[in-house]
Amino acid sequence: MLRIGIDIGGTFTDFAIWNDEGDGYVLIDSRKAPTSRPNFAEAVTRGIEEIVTAAGLTRDDPLLVVHGTTVSTNAVIERSQAPIALITTQGFRDILGVARLRLDKPVDLFNRRVVPLVPRERVFAVRERVLADGSVDTALDEAEVLAAVRTALDRGARGVAICFLHAHRNPVHEKRAIEIIRAAHPGLEIMASHEVWPQQSEYERAVLTLLNVYVKPLMQSYIAEIDGFLRDRFPNAKLYITKSNGGVMSAEEARRLPIHTLLSGPAAGVTAAQTLGGYLGLDQILTLDMGGTSTDVSLIDRGRPLITGQAEVGDFPLLMPVTSVEAMGAGGGSIIWLDGGILKVGPRSAGSKPGPACYGMGGEQPTLTDAYLLAGYLSPDGLLGGRLRLDRGLAEAAFAPLAAALAMDIVAVAESAIDVATSNMLAKISPFLARMGVGASDLTLMIFGGAGGVHGPILADEVGIRRMVVPRVPSVFCAFGGLVSDLVHDAVRTVQGDALDGDALRTAYATLDEEGRAWLRRQAHAGQILATEQLRLAEMRYAAQSFTIQIDLTEALRGGEAAMLEAFHVEHERLFGHANREAPVAIDTLRVRTTGRQAKPSGDPLPPADIAPPTPVTRRALRFGRAWVDDVPIYDWGDLPRGWQAQGPAIVQQDLATILVPPGYAVQLGLRGDLELARQ
Repeated sequence: MLRIGIDIGGTFTDFAIWNDEGDGYVLIDSRKAPTSRPNFAEAVTRGIEEIVTAAGLTRDDPLLVVHGTTVSTNAVIERSQAPIALITTQGFRDILGVARLRLDKPVDLFNRRVVPLVPRERVFAVRERVLADGSVDTALDEAEVLAAVRTALDRGARGVAICFLHAHRNPVHEKRAIEIIRAAHPGLEIMASHEVWPQQSEYERAVLTLLNVYVKPLMQSYIAEIDGFLRDRFPNAKLYITKSNGGVMSAEEARRLPIHTLLSGPAAGVTAAQTLGGYLGLDQILTLDMGGTSTDVSLIDRGRPLITGQAEVGDFPLLMPVTSVEAMGAGGGSIIWLDGGILKVGPRSAGSKPGPACYGMGGEQPTLTDAYLLAGYLSPDGLLGGRLRLDRGLAEAAFAPLAAALAMDIVAVAESAIDVATSNMLAKISPFLARMGVGASDLTLMIFGGAGGVHGPILADEVGIRRMVVPRVPSVFCAFGGLVSDLVHDAVRTVQGDALDGDALRTAYATLDEEGRAWLRRQAHAGQILATEQLRLAEMRYAAQSFTIQIDLTEALRGGEAAMLEAFHVEHERLFGHANREAPVAIDTLRVRTTGRQAKPSGDPLPPADIAPPTPVTRRALRFGRAWVDDVPIYDWGDLPRGWQAQGPAIVQQDLATILVPPGYAVQLGLRGDLELARQ
């Protein structure tokens, strides 16, 4: 069966192609096309059509498409959708304005509170109250609910979110509110917080519900367009959408809960890195996904991606578990500019249109891609197999105003811009690794994304990472992540304040276990799931602490309470250097991650190739350390035999990516077609 993984970026739309289950990772194919703005589906459907035609599929052949998209993310960041309203408990009308009270940057004199997604005039408080233990204190005033909806519609709202206090404990009032609103307004978009993510923290729960309602019409339309195309052309096709937790879900589920797609693109890249790390025997990996607009880094620790409940999209928190990704506004299309005589890079990007100046598509502002070209890192023959030529003269013209303002040579300004971008990344990565409790020297840097092969090796040298891996399909690696993603569901239950012993915990986990298995049955067709796995996690803390840490209790549950407490103490000591085994421990939240394993490409290596090493396709000068290095060999990745080795400086290039091998590094082509760089 043909499988296609798709990832939409700000500049390019990427396709990874798995032609047959008998093919392994070494035969994964790739394709890349400019992202079609504003109709993102156009590039997707056109790419699918081209791939299917090339594969010779007939109308009745099975086809699996896994799609990662930033459509919902962009809608939230740009706040571009129709107005919506919030209905909450009486006395909590200012929940969005108060938020968590504290400022995110308390030492910034110019800091301002985030403007809520919904203004106060469209927030309505109704009489009802459920207590913290789930008991009903005040009955729901149904007349107030209907009056609030009528007023919201009069004020322009096109959807309504409901978030009542303590509904995560007992959603009886939310369920009744939905029932009466749908009866009175059957076409209105409406959703309650217990349907989205039933966890304590009323502000974050309200935000999640609002975001889901906000992007739902857009995502329903977008997914319906792609799904309709597939159903019309290939009746046996199945569409899945990647999730922010590193898994996938059915198109139907994505239409209902598009909140799960907000960070799905970066999460798919981390899933791909985890899979490739498994093939290569690597379990400590720092991922670097550098595209045209931004750079994302994440950590795979002991073979598992890090999961966080503290992520953000735009101005808003995401309470639900997502793959932990640190985002930076630096990509190949990042615009280079002056701020009072100080050279800055990003966060604004030239995007796919007009793109970097050297693309010759109307862009006039200098970008990192222009800087790479001026430093010799990119071939003037262009990208996409020569379909996108690069014009050095246009890059020089874009940098000329900066060079004049700084009284510097154009190439020196370009190299300085690369240094600034590297420093910006280092300022993000160093504290990220410190928070995770890992040292750079223990990690392997896995580099992907269209610009990652150029900038990743430069960054690794600054961070102190000695080993790098560049996947054989680096520029479409997130799309490959869709191909190797499993069906993943997270179920949650708040237990803060409950008296929990071992039996009570096992009973609570059993309920969450069944919720996950029921979800899998709704997502998959017969024979699709090869195995089911469930992780039992808990948010735990010392009773006097104000923060929790996530503990895997899957094995500890078998050992009783003592084993569970010891698991917490061990992890606390690993993260913070100390543990107090005499102090009482509290559990705030239980969570079960249910994974339905699907077929994946084999990671079997091929034997070394017994052929003569290739000669460079060309040589050119490259810029290193404020000086030109002449006669640097340029190799075509497709010409390299497995087991090939060389010393830097060098360039390895393919149609969709360029990999820089700095001086002091050795490079070799692994037996699976990946490039491996090591500091000498």
